[in-house]
Amino acid sequence: MIQKNIDCDKCFDVPEAIFTLLTPEQKELARRNHSCAFYKKNDVLFKEGDEPIGLLVLCEGKVKIFREGVGRREQIVRMVKPYGLMGFRALFAEENHIATAVALEDTVICILDKEELMKLIRENSDFAIGLIRSLATDLGFSNRRTVALTQKHIRGRLAESLLFLRDTYGMEDDEATIKIYLSREDIANLSNMTTSNAIRTLSTFASEGVISISGRKIKIVDLKKLERISSLG
Repeated sequence: MIQKNIDCDKCFDVPEAIFTLLTPEQKELARRNHSCAFYKKNDVLFKEGDEPIGLLVLCEGKVKIFREGVGRREQIVRMVKPYGLMGFRALFAEENHIATAVALEDTVICILDKEELMKLIRENSDFAIGLIRSLATDLGFSNRRTVALTQKHIRGRLAESLLFLRDTYGMEDDEATIKIYLSREDIANLSNMTTSNAIRTLSTFASEGVISISGRKIKIVDLKKLERISSLG
């Protein structure tokens, strides 16, 4: 982690960021009391068992959050896009982190310490409701994913993961290539399957004309068919 000459000030101004719910005075106070950190690709932002240091807002980059299971196999539980929040569940529960966050590419985060965060929550009900809404959204996503990953077959799980990546990170200019390039292992860990099964199923999707693959780039060729595979499970 590097904390010198890093600018995450834009997190206070973009409409997608939680800080837009603050009053001008509160926002200025938060600006003066936040810190920024830069992480290189594959750097760990926090580990399972670490104590939370504050509210983390992703300003640039992409982050995966995962837990280790049997045999130290990873299960990705969340993918974070710019202006998403991290670490606040453990902060509010007064627990250590139960998962690990890793940068998927060069990443910049904004850190608001616990004392400043709690002060803003007590002073600003809109800000507090925004945080509650974020927690509720994450909980809803986790519930849906739990059902999908335990009840769908391999094809359905992989199709859902590709659609999730598309919805989370969007498309390249061709409006077909998913705007994140994961390793086959990460795709497998997101879909609750072995890497060999992920490779085999991706190849099957490509042979069926559902997607095309170029290295780590995945292009959705037949969106309706991919959605059908996901819905059928």
